[in-house]
Amino acid sequence: MDIEDIRRLILSGRYVVSFTHTEKLRRRKISLEMMEEAIHHGAIIEDYPDDPRGPSCLILGISQAGRPLHVVCGKTRDDHLLVITAYEPNLEEWEADWRTRKKGGER
Repeated sequence: MDIEDIRRLILSGRYVVSFTHTEKLRRRKISLEMMEEAIHHGAIIEDYPDDPRGPSCLILGISQAGRPLHVVCGKTRDDHLLVITAYEPNLEEWEADWRTRKKGGER
């Protein structure tokens, strides 16, 4: 996946949030605006080309409020961006740069 393609899909509104994760985003207090900001200013930190559900990636971005967010994205059959999930990384699994998994951290 390419970050510029992902940004274009976000800017054009051609994305959907996985139905199974909409409630999780609400509980995590992650708005669509925060997620869009994180993608717009973010970078792909992990690529999963062989994911059984289809190619996907992990994006690290920072919201305007300064909140670090990880956003996992894939594509739908009709070439829309699929936001699989978004969450705030934690120091138990991630180094302080939010880009590097700690040893033993699982995907």
